[in-house]
Amino acid sequence: MKQLKFLVVGILFGIVMTKSEAISWYRIQEMFRFQSFHMYGIIGVAVVLGAIGVYLMKQTNILNVNGEKIQFSEKPKTYIASIIGGTIFGLGWALTGACPGPLYVLFGHQIWTIGLVILSALFGTMLYGILRSKLPH
Repeated sequence: MKQLKFLVVGILFGIVMTKSEAISWYRIQEMFRFQSFHMYGIIGVAVVLGAIGVYLMKQTNILNVNGEKIQFSEKPKTYIASIIGGTIFGLGWALTGACPGPLYVLFGHQIWTIGLVILSALFGTMLYGILRSKLPH
């Protein structure tokens, strides 16, 4: 019963992704070809809401779901890791037509081939965990 709130948030996320067409391969293709503002608008709203959320978290000292204080790290000393990570993320997004969040929404829409992409993302995450100490941070 304690996990029900996460299920509800996940279902709402799936509805928003579907209704906003953020899971549409065609919308993503339009974005990468600079043919439509649709996805840039969605991403822009997400960035603004994220910034407001982080600001409010810092101002109110809100606790996470486990009752612990949320810790924010300092700015990175180097941006090389961000550039490399962002490039890998962007290439994966362009090749698969989906960023990580909507992968599960697509799977929920019975697009079974996206399961291979999910497995690849999980493998990449595991590989990062193994190589983390050797990578620039």
